[in-house]
Amino acid sequence: MGSQSDVEFIGAIDQGTTSTRFLIFNPIGEVVATHNFEFRQYYPQSGWHEHDPEELVTSVETCIDKAVTQFEAQGYSKTQIRAIGITNQRETTVVWDRTTGKALHNAIVWTDTRSQDLVRRLKQRLGSGELTKRCGLPLSTYPSASKLLWLLENVQAVKDAYERGDLAFGTVDTWLVYKLNGGVDRNVYVTDSSNASRTMFMNIETRRYDDELIDWFRIDRNKVLLPKIVQSADPKAYGSLASTVLEGWPIMGVLGDQSAALVGQKGFSPGLAKNTYGTGCFLLYNVGSKPVISSHGLMTTVAFDFGKGKTMYALEGSIAVAGSSVKFLVDNLRFIESSAQMSALAESVEDNGGCTFVTAFSGLFAPYWIDDARGTIFGITAYTKPGHIARATLEATCFQTKAILNAMEKDSGHALTELAVDGGMCNSDLIMQTQSDLIGIPVNRPAMRETTAFGAAIAAGLASGLWKSFDDLKDTNTKGRTIFKPQISSEEASKRFAIWEKAVRMSAGWAN
Repeated sequence: MGSQSDVEFIGAIDQGTTSTRFLIFNPIGEVVATHNFEFRQYYPQSGWHEHDPEELVTSVETCIDKAVTQFEAQGYSKTQIRAIGITNQRETTVVWDRTTGKALHNAIVWTDTRSQDLVRRLKQRLGSGELTKRCGLPLSTYPSASKLLWLLENVQAVKDAYERGDLAFGTVDTWLVYKLNGGVDRNVYVTDSSNASRTMFMNIETRRYDDELIDWFRIDRNKVLLPKIVQSADPKAYGSLASTVLEGWPIMGVLGDQSAALVGQKGFSPGLAKNTYGTGCFLLYNVGSKPVISSHGLMTTVAFDFGKGKTMYALEGSIAVAGSSVKFLVDNLRFIESSAQMSALAESVEDNGGCTFVTAFSGLFAPYWIDDARGTIFGITAYTKPGHIARATLEATCFQTKAILNAMEKDSGHALTELAVDGGMCNSDLIMQTQSDLIGIPVNRPAMRETTAFGAAIAAGLASGLWKSFDDLKDTNTKGRTIFKPQISSEEASKRFAIWEKAVRMSAGWAN
């Protein structure tokens, strides 16, 4: 690789639901420096979840400065960092005044369910059944559209800005790019199609805003600004940093977090899939250069847009609660002192002791879409111990993954042969073995699990020319993979899954 001073690097901003990170990658996909910052979560009411938009920005700036300090302490120079990519929590909605650049409300997080009644009303509206074919998403509290409508109905400052024609709307990527470029002064106001495809405003075929969709939501295009949709990798469109120690450095790539993880797992061609076990759990399956609209409760999303002949779509299944169910056992029920002890607690028992835990804290997402389901534990007896509930908690994510894979097989007509995994929960061998047992195919876990951030680095690296093609990436992140293979029969797996499906049916209707 030559001497230390002539190697080039890529920086990646990973702005997630609970923390922000900045990572610096070398050309073979190794993390050379990183800094992590956990920011505040706001839960003003049951089912509501917010972030402070300004804190999202300052957390990014802090992480950049700290990681670069660490990088330079190793004898590198920041001038070796070629470009920066961004990956972000999707659907989370920020609104601001375009004349001042000030946020008009806290960001409404993707998990937030306050728009439930509004969504119920929208479902009665003529044409609601046609939306998915056009935008790829089912009508639910999850996409950004219902969050924007809620803000327009309930927050005076947002209504006023809308009436004046000064309202700017964006997902987290748009807000970060706007603020990191210096806000009003430079007014860089863009998004990529992997993020825009999560709003319900973009036509999934054309990757452009769809006037008929926007009209259906009764939004006036003249009163609210929507960010310009650009390619996921672009040397110019995203501007450059206006502050931090990397002031002047170009931002060259943006991908929504789940798309970024698919790219980071090198899921560049049709038939490849990854599952990210984070706060929620997200399974993306590359279906190729034409969108496939699901008839089994999945979403259609843009995997990435790297230009002509390099744009792919994915079928996506989202599970609202994965890692957050572990956090729930730690913070709320105090079963254990830290998430790290979860596996040990679950392994203290042989099996789930007859317990099934449907972790529907904010309804059930794909492939069920039961908004009024709530968390329910079935099969508790005098014999039940914390270990059984811990095990049932971990199994819930694995069962939902199986349900999504079944739906993907029906939609795509192809059975998956292997599942690539990443995210915090996949550190647990128990979870990964359970997952392989239930889905009946190998689970492939890389040693370097920062695949979401690596996806953002790939987008920026392709735009900046660090990598010329997908082919240049074939030797990245290949070290130390673990393959988990099924250890139970398919009959046993089906039996366990049937019990889970029964529990799901019984968890519906609680929130009515």
